[in-house]
Amino acid sequence: MRPLLLLTAAAALLATPIAAKPPEATTVAGKVAGTREGAVDVFRGIPFAAPPLGQNRWRSPQPVAPWPGVRDAGAFGHDCMQNPSPADEAPLRTTPDEDCLYLNIWKPAAAKADARLPVLVWIYGGAFIHGGTSPAIYDGSAFARAGVVFASFNYRVGRFGFFSHPALGAEAGKPVGNFAMEDQVAALNWIKTNIAQFGGDPARVTIIGESAGGTSVINLMTMPSARGLFHGAIAMSGGGRSLLPTASIETGEQVGVDFAAKHGIADKGAAGLAAMRALPAATVQGSNLFADRFARPSTYVGGFVAEGSVITDLSDRLMDKGQIAPVPLMIGMTSADAGITFAQDKEALFASFGAQGPALRKAYDPDGTAAFAGVSRALTGDQYMGEPARFVARHAVAAGRKAYVYRFGYVAQAKRAEWKSGAPHATDIAYFFNTVDARYGPATTAQDRKAAALAHAYVVNFVKSGNPNGKSLPAWPTYDRKSEALLQHNPDATATASPDPYKAKLDLIEAFATTKR
Repeated sequence: MRPLLLLTAAAALLATPIAAKPPEATTVAGKVAGTREGAVDVFRGIPFAAPPLGQNRWRSPQPVAPWPGVRDAGAFGHDCMQNPSPADEAPLRTTPDEDCLYLNIWKPAAAKADARLPVLVWIYGGAFIHGGTSPAIYDGSAFARAGVVFASFNYRVGRFGFFSHPALGAEAGKPVGNFAMEDQVAALNWIKTNIAQFGGDPARVTIIGESAGGTSVINLMTMPSARGLFHGAIAMSGGGRSLLPTASIETGEQVGVDFAAKHGIADKGAAGLAAMRALPAATVQGSNLFADRFARPSTYVGGFVAEGSVITDLSDRLMDKGQIAPVPLMIGMTSADAGITFAQDKEALFASFGAQGPALRKAYDPDGTAAFAGVSRALTGDQYMGEPARFVARHAVAAGRKAYVYRFGYVAQAKRAEWKSGAPHATDIAYFFNTVDARYGPATTAQDRKAAALAHAYVVNFVKSGNPNGKSLPAWPTYDRKSEALLQHNPDATATASPDPYKAKLDLIEAFATTKR
């Protein structure tokens, strides 16, 4: 019986599936092992910089320490320290932590290390105080299945990402304050150095971002330290004029001094810096950064600091000087996008536009019966997103590159009773990524998927060629000053191109923006 038992055991072993070896890649710091998910290889949680802890808090991203053997890249690293927003379109799937400088890569499983595929790099939004790479709608699998290597990275947000203080300037030998943007440049440098090992072409990198991520894309186009690190840009609801505050270094450092004083730290030298770095991460984060920004004294600078090396000036001023990366551009907004006003009624809203107020009233409230909320949303959305997108497109064209402008107006069928004014801010992301099922779950419809397939195809084509057009897609003309061409994604999941129907309104907003500067 023993031979029979041996034969039976051998047969059982042969019938047992052998687990596939995880996909591996070699980075400059060591090997990583990811996971194979169907036709896609995914590598999550790869460090692109040393943890920004202890002495590295409020310091430029430092090199990664090499590791021996093969590092497990099967799970996301922590999203960066923040107080997550319960209403976020892209809820986090990790516990935020100060140790967060990690990136992720999705690639076609069949792509070899020398494939030289186009690369798309995602920069998340969140007003520079929220956001991360772990949300399900940021999954890059659809791009990988379409032949694109997709990467996403974390960058420090809030007071960890934007902070100045005299002691920090003394330590660095120059004014500092924009660690979030330095993280972004560090990640792009990592991609330039390592992406070929994942089948990507470092000479065919496109960056894409939404909201604060779109603002980042626009600023990266003007930053000397980012020049040459990307070859195409997609800015979703990122504005384009410097309507949000960019603090002077003097203001930024005073905000840092006031933050330190709030926590009993008066020394402005090395001892004070050591004490600030010893503060618990939760203390640095605070409970409400918006309140801290507008407190008196302010203890959160609120965003960019014009410290002279990373952010050298306001992005619109730099573009007016011709300092814009000469790369093809896709840029636009949603049909019910976000804006900001402190006005409490229509009278105050139109008055805030000075001499352009009466004409804007006629354009946005012609018979005087429109509700304040709707007028405010439409006008400030165009002010913060629509007209600035056109402004950036014009500068891209002036730099000798093609620009493609859009308005995204599709609303998920399950949300139409709630979102009656159009597509709200950030709701286009799931369509560009083709992740609507992750966003809407069982409520996702065939028409939702059709709208996503269309939007996603334009993005894939743009990444591959710098031109979103392709077979079976409605033609998307390039932007120019004569035609003012615009592509609209419609509520019926189609897309149509036409001269910009919002031109007259945007011209009025442009006139106001020009007189303010």
